[in-house]
Amino acid sequence: MRTPYDVIIKPVISEKSMAGAENRKYTFHVATDANKTEIKKSIEEIFGVEVARVNTMNYQGKLKRMGRNEGRRSSFKKAIVTLAKDSKEIEFFQSL
Repeated sequence: MRTPYDVIIKPVISEKSMAGAENRKYTFHVATDANKTEIKKSIEEIFGVEVARVNTMNYQGKLKRMGRNEGRRSSFKKAIVTLAKDSKEIEFFQSL
């Protein structure tokens, strides 16, 4: 059985994600095999908030070259979590 910390990998800190934090939408990198219900339960357990909805996106790793060598960035899954109106905010994003 996985712990919530195995499902949620790290928060995404960018201009777009910080603008969404004002509307109670928070962005996280999650495990590629995690589903929406696992993500919801993990966020609620880690941060003690109430989640209204979860949107997920799968990203394929980009092909990168350096001279004649080719490589690929790793693929990842991103989740945008919307909190319920009566839920408290996540303090981690408020301090940035």
